[in-house]
Amino acid sequence: MKKVFLASIVCISIASCGGDSKTTKTKTVADMNPQFDKYKEQFIENLWKIYPGWASSQGYHKYDTILVVPNDEARAKEVAFAKANLDSLKSFDVNGLNNNNKTDYYMIENQLKSTEWGINEQKSFEWNPSEYNVSGAFAEILAGNYDSLDVRLRNFYLKMYNIPAYYEAAKKNIKNPTVEHTQLAIEQNLGGISVFETDLQDALNKVKFGEHEKQSIEATAKQAVAAIKDFADWLKKLENKTPKSFRLGKDLYAKKFEFDIQSGYSADVVYEKALARKKELHEKMFELADKLWDKYLKKAVKPTDKLVLIKQVIDKISEKHVKPNEFQSAIEKQMPELIEFIKQKDLIYIDPSKPLVVRKEPDYMAGVAGASISAPGPYDKNGNTYYNVGSLAIWDKDRAESYLREYNHYILQILNIHEAIPGHYTQLVYSNQSPSLIKAIFGNGAMIEGWAVYTERMMLENGYENSDEMWLMYYKWNLRTTCNTILDYSVHTKDMSKEAALNLLTNEAFQQKAEAEGKWRRVSVTQVQLCSYFSGYTEIYDFREELKKEAGDKFNLKQFHEKFLSYGSAPVKYIKELMLSETAKSSK
Repeated sequence: MKKVFLASIVCISIASCGGDSKTTKTKTVADMNPQFDKYKEQFIENLWKIYPGWASSQGYHKYDTILVVPNDEARAKEVAFAKANLDSLKSFDVNGLNNNNKTDYYMIENQLKSTEWGINEQKSFEWNPSEYNVSGAFAEILAGNYDSLDVRLRNFYLKMYNIPAYYEAAKKNIKNPTVEHTQLAIEQNLGGISVFETDLQDALNKVKFGEHEKQSIEATAKQAVAAIKDFADWLKKLENKTPKSFRLGKDLYAKKFEFDIQSGYSADVVYEKALARKKELHEKMFELADKLWDKYLKKAVKPTDKLVLIKQVIDKISEKHVKPNEFQSAIEKQMPELIEFIKQKDLIYIDPSKPLVVRKEPDYMAGVAGASISAPGPYDKNGNTYYNVGSLAIWDKDRAESYLREYNHYILQILNIHEAIPGHYTQLVYSNQSPSLIKAIFGNGAMIEGWAVYTERMMLENGYENSDEMWLMYYKWNLRTTCNTILDYSVHTKDMSKEAALNLLTNEAFQQKAEAEGKWRRVSVTQVQLCSYFSGYTEIYDFREELKKEAGDKFNLKQFHEKFLSYGSAPVKYIKELMLSETAKSSK
């Protein structure tokens, strides 16, 4: 559930253009903030009634027992809600709102327009079966710590009643689905069955329910499992002679980019910027690889092709990595090391009271990204943040080796900076402290991912693991971010083939085969999201450099970080407007 920003300046005087008169008239703009604050409160409460599952994920548990059946009636309610609130927004003169509320206004508007567009035009509910998966919502109930386990289990029980109806509605919605999303739906739904069997049983063993109540919960869980298996079997047997292409197409892609990224640049412009960045990175990497050649490849003859030389040096350095069974423990070990470095350099405040838990990636999440963060919502500020780590346990030796070379000694550290400290985990903790619920619940993906990418460079700039090897691997990782955009745009709007995509990823972005294959699968089941890293990072870094240039010696990096994050997960362009506005006021 995620516009080009129209910069709004509050005009308190306007010049009259009538005749030869040069008289200046004053126009008083009514203060609409009190009314808008009341509107936001009601809007959010009504939003949760339409989207109770979303409410639960944000830590608002009033509607935990409700599972919405995704049928025509539910979608009609979503569209009606969007239309009604777009009409309500028209009653507010945006010039009568303070900067914080202006940003909230635009974010609400974007969300509502995105909802309408998604249902009426994109229609992914028809061709993406992986949208239908209940396991994650139920797993969150069991994993939560916001109420006693017996209360959460009873909510779990009541919520399960609609699972059969949920999957029956899903079957009616699906028309000519893509092959890729169908396969993902089968895998993730079957993987999620463990929530209703193993995880639920473990939870039931910890409470003192009567035998009748326990049996009722178990019986309902069996019905839920049967419905999930039936849905997976239905998908396997579905006669789909004309499956839809997973490629979104140029028009739909441009619109989705506008709604999801909100960068102020079009998808075409961001793509061109990424191409230029790729060329720049290749030059930087060649300088370092050429310098490291003798250290790692000694007297071997240097290739004349710069990209081949870079790849050979990277391949040699990548031999240094953890063992398959130590992957998760190596990540856990590094968390306190990152915190200590940040403290020493005074880069940003890390709240020690907000728990970060490194865990094996749940099966219902598998198949898209190898590492991710699951953060508590703004209503559950003290909940656990989970660092989900993909397991290598069932991988064959060659695949595991390829993966571990990709996440070698150096890149694994960059990954941890990105996903955890001071990347996603840190930013999302700050986001939950934002006074604006709108900015927290409508979190902008480009800002969130952009911040994580920005911190990678920021940490190295401040001396983290300062070596030619680390900088070379950082540039490789940043090239990955850049090529995410090139890949996503090319696949969905230019019909890039799998062969061309793998060539880009392995020969131009120097990725291991396992990583490249995984990225191809990811781009085939997602759209636009892969662009969020590069677009958000570019805006944040450029803004910081602009402020550094203006402030000179007075620039304080820690203050910049904490101020930037204090506005929640708003699009970067809005945060920039707010920070510049406050700076202008303080200088008067």
